[in-house]
Amino acid sequence: MPHPYEDELRVGLAAVRKAAEICQTVQRAITPDVLDKKDNSPVTIADFASQAVICHAIGETFPNDAVIAEEDALALYQSENECFLRDIHSLIQDHYRAASVDEIRHWIDRGGAKEFSSRFWTLDPIDGTKGFLRRDQYAISLALIVDGQLEVGILGCPNLGSKSQTGHSLFYAIRGQGAFSTRFEEGSETKRLQVSRTTDPRSTRFCESFESGHSSHSESSSIAERLGITSTPVRMDSQAKYAMVACGEADVYLRLPTKTGYFEKIWDHAGGVLIVQEAGGTVSDLNGKPLNFCNGRELRQNRGIIVTNGPLHGEVLSATQAVVTSIS
Repeated sequence: MPHPYEDELRVGLAAVRKAAEICQTVQRAITPDVLDKKDNSPVTIADFASQAVICHAIGETFPNDAVIAEEDALALYQSENECFLRDIHSLIQDHYRAASVDEIRHWIDRGGAKEFSSRFWTLDPIDGTKGFLRRDQYAISLALIVDGQLEVGILGCPNLGSKSQTGHSLFYAIRGQGAFSTRFEEGSETKRLQVSRTTDPRSTRFCESFESGHSSHSESSSIAERLGITSTPVRMDSQAKYAMVACGEADVYLRLPTKTGYFEKIWDHAGGVLIVQEAGGTVSDLNGKPLNFCNGRELRQNRGIIVTNGPLHGEVLSATQAVVTSIS
């Protein structure tokens, strides 16, 4: 008997694999000259192309499902962006030979839902823009939410295999069925994920955002000091940090508020949250509440995010609450 959401997982994995192939093609072409000029065109092209192929795959199999995604195609109707559109079209035609420019814009706009519904997907076509441009870590994140509950989570982290002991770069979970990792190549071995069993905060392996604008490094440092952690935190972009915790290669990931009134976007967390939870870990906000995915594009009922292996959660939460003054 098929498991619940087996078809959704199959379609999602195939779409993320295809999007990752496109993103890697673009990333390999990034040159030092592009970085020197702070030229964001590669990530723009990959972002749109990734969203297009994933939204198209969902629309073909689940035409009634809404998608809340990061991008829309409005800019691609402007004449000054014709070069971007040509490049996106060329990338996608390697996979969909007959796809027209108008179809591609329509596929991208399938991700334009903004409000909560009883069943929807949320997508970040490239999470970790600066990591992508540095030819470092980034993630393609896809999750299915039904009646406010995460049911399927997928993270494609094309460059994480070189950092991970397993060499795996594709992570996925169905609620109640565990979390797993594999490679992007079809038919690769699959490994069940298990968070670490670390119980001593002093030996904790810490993971945080590469960019201090995404999470307060100074407050993270104070929390680590309070917990007796002496090791240097591992800093990387994107939801690859969730994968590191789910694999047991990090014990804690903190996303601490940096701006008053800012709410985290659901696509920045949904895929990773379920994978950590199904690997045995715990995810909450800074008040200890579970993340609430019932408020459209934002986590409006939550402030900050704490991700741990589970046994450490209470102590990390207490230390965080003692340090962070902007919890509301």
